[in-house]
Amino acid sequence: MTSFSHQDDTCSLPAVAVTGSNCNDACVPASTVVDRVDNALDRLETLGALLDDEPGYVVRPLDFALPANFKLSVVIPVYNEEATVRTILARVFRVPIPKEVILVDDCSTDGTRAILQTLTGVPGLQIICKPHNEGKGAALRTGFAAATGDVIVVQDADLEYDPRDFPELLRPIIDGHADAVYGSRFLGAVPRDPSWLHRFGNALLTRTSNLFTGLRLTDMETCYKAFRREVLRGIKIRQNRFGFEPEITAKLARRGARVVEVPIHYQARSYTEGKKIGLRDAFNALYCIVRYWLGG
Repeated sequence: MTSFSHQDDTCSLPAVAVTGSNCNDACVPASTVVDRVDNALDRLETLGALLDDEPGYVVRPLDFALPANFKLSVVIPVYNEEATVRTILARVFRVPIPKEVILVDDCSTDGTRAILQTLTGVPGLQIICKPHNEGKGAALRTGFAAATGDVIVVQDADLEYDPRDFPELLRPIIDGHADAVYGSRFLGAVPRDPSWLHRFGNALLTRTSNLFTGLRLTDMETCYKAFRREVLRGIKIRQNRFGFEPEITAKLARRGARVVEVPIHYQARSYTEGKKIGLRDAFNALYCIVRYWLGG
């Protein structure tokens, strides 16, 4: 199923919705059947063209079994990522896990919207266009509400995080050892952020978060977070920007959720390449750590 939705004319794009079969499909004109087949073939062709963007992106088969009828929801917040949005989608779809992909465009002002128009036929992709730019947290709030999978994973669109790490994020949840899994950039032999300022800021925020939550994380600020969908029920995300990271961590800890870390691959990008988090986000993160641990 592919759908494209928008919430306002401010940033509108054509709406596309493909529905499943129903009892009236038993008696339909032959021309309608032909049209449906043609549409299905067009959607598969669109997916094939997308995957052709990354022919050298090799993904290993899973080395563990997934539960019957398992589905992963991949939520991708996007803002002004015209240079990378097709590539990240191609990589996500190459991972051999049954999935739905929910891309939430936060009212991009570059060429991202035009690219998304060409992808409305990709099976398993839902594109949601927000009418106003609000931030990553707001985009995730929208994406989580639309997710129907057993596990939800957050994927940034800037290529810093590698979807080939999805199996390692899922494994502790599938094995029954975790309710949430954080992908740490500071565990194992993985590339680290070359900016000492980012490393220092992340360490400060993570240790402060650990002090309040009692968790023993090495990378609270990581994008890669996977959750059992049930553990997110009843958690209302209030932060619209990057305060999502300390907020969700504090709220998971307050619920007694089992949070574990696994090492991931990471390729940092610079501000000239489009990195968006800034100093005010670091100060807001400190505020969020205290506020949401105290029950805000």
